[in-house]
Amino acid sequence: MAAVSPKIAPSMLSSDFANLAAEANRMIDLGANWLHMDIMDGHFVPNLTIGAPVIESLRKHTNAYLDCHLMVTNPMDYVEQMAKAGASGFTFHIEVAKENWQELVMKIKSAGMRPGVALKPGTPVEQVYPLVEGTTPVEMVLVMTVEPGFGGQKFMPSTMDKVRALRNKYPTLDIEVDGGLGPSTIDVAAAAGANCIVAGSSVFGATEPGEVISLLRTSVEKAQATTT
Repeated sequence: MAAVSPKIAPSMLSSDFANLAAEANRMIDLGANWLHMDIMDGHFVPNLTIGAPVIESLRKHTNAYLDCHLMVTNPMDYVEQMAKAGASGFTFHIEVAKENWQELVMKIKSAGMRPGVALKPGTPVEQVYPLVEGTTPVEMVLVMTVEPGFGGQKFMPSTMDKVRALRNKYPTLDIEVDGGLGPSTIDVAAAAGANCIVAGSSVFGATEPGEVISLLRTSVEKAQATTT
């Protein structure tokens, strides 16, 4: 029995924003487990995407798990509004929460969301260990496999060392990878120990997105079968 289940999370940043509800439901119908939502403030990363109003609008049309990745400078300011909007998971960046992560994680949990922590490619993985081991721990670590801020970038294989380190240390932790994931890179990520897979252009740009979702899941299942 695998310790962690595969969760495939199409990145809605690559979807047709004008038809977000239809796109979200199409992904779930095609077998996606989560919907990955990129919230960017134009400050922590140069791009500006969506915020709580879009999450709130989408929530009216789907019961899906909304996996929200906050690429923002002040994550604390977003907890209440994201919870009210209907976010399921709230993943903040360690680079902006070194001082107040304990308070932040408690606030996320008490607001009814699942806390996660993300790290950029250049951030040492050791920085998130205290958050996984804390009295109120995060429940997921997101290893960025590209520099955050824009879709469609190339996967960075060097980031797999972080995934391996996390999986060796925490066998039951949800480990998410985001950036450049698709049929050509999934096996490396799955073998390293990632079980939550964010995929944008590789899913939305495919002729048969359902087949890509299925392929991503199968890769994670196969990798788990060889390690358990």
